[in-house]
Amino acid sequence: MKIEVLGAGCAKCKTLYEAVQAALEEKGLAAEVVKVEDIPSIMKYGVMSTPALVIDGRVIFSGRTASAGEIAGMLP
Repeated sequence: MKIEVLGAGCAKCKTLYEAVQAALEEKGLAAEVVKVEDIPSIMKYGVMSTPALVIDGRVIFSGRTASAGEIAGMLP
């Protein structure tokens, strides 16, 4: 599983990245977690508002952050 956190490095983006890490730990899952801060790469997903969460190439949400518990519910 590959999880991407899209954002230019703002505080909300960092919070989302940490929540993803906590959700993976909570569920006992291993995944490649990548922070994508390059604007052209973010635009390839059609995301206009960050932070955004992408799991296996699919945009799950954008323009907000989420708790570790909410993210854990989105993971397979």
